Amino acid sequence: MLNLTILAVGSLKEAYFRDAVKEYEKRLAAYCRFKIVELKDGTPLLPRLPEKAYRVALCVEGKELSSEELAGLLEKKATEGFSEIVFLIGPFDGLPEEVKAACHLRLSFSRMTFPHTLMRVILAEQLYRACNILSGGKYHK
Repeated sequence: MLNLTILAVGSLKEAYFRDAVKEYEKRLAAYCRFKIVELKDGTPLLPRLPEKAYRVALCVEGKELSSEELAGLLEKKATEGFSEIVFLIGPFDGLPEEVKAACHLRLSFSRMTFPHTLMRVILAEQLYRACNILSGGKYHK
């Protein structure tokens, strides 16, 4: 079973963001092991990156993927032997360059800037959508 992890700097203070993430966490349980690891601002990120995981840095200059392409990426990395895929969401001022360089992929959801707390909700939803696509579900349609 695939392990999907969101490694995020900062905590979700807003109850509506926490509730939204919990909903997708519940939905994702049918498809994978999903967890969110929250790090305090200022925590060094490099030592927290799992060495054997496929690492994805969320950043505005990254590659944009459709929902179907994200699903394909998850499937491809699982078949390549990655049992864990880690998505990194940095603090409000973004991820340090050395952390981005330690990742396999730089992923952008848009050229627009979003609050890093909202990105957790958006990413969790897209991971659920990708898993649903891979299982042939109807959520995506």
